[in-house]
Amino acid sequence: MIVKTKLKKGDTVIVIAGKEKGKIGKIKKILRDKDPNKIRVIVEGVNIGKKHVKGIEGVREGGIFEIERPIHISNVAFYDEKNKQRVKIGIRYREEENKIIKERYNKKTGETIDIIWEKPKKK
Repeated sequence: MIVKTKLKKGDTVIVIAGKEKGKIGKIKKILRDKDPNKIRVIVEGVNIGKKHVKGIEGVREGGIFEIERPIHISNVAFYDEKNKQRVKIGIRYREEENKIIKERYNKKTGETIDIIWEKPKKK
């Protein structure tokens, strides 16, 4: 079962809950699970933790590295860089001449964020 989310890789988001609240970054990766309640995201520069790595001779050097840890998708919201605030995202279908367009849009202003797909209209 594939769970659909309105956020996707590369979106700028703001953290709305937790110890990192208020930080802004881009989504690097979306970690999906069979359970729709367990979708997590890795956001650039947010929720940084330390990882202790043992060195392997000839392969990698050991030490303590800082890595970005995942946070639950419900704790982030899409960040509108024009208005400098978080906004809700909606999905709508538009009919234009002889094609149907599925797009993500800003619910506050009604502006199109991006187009998901375009299909020719069936007659």
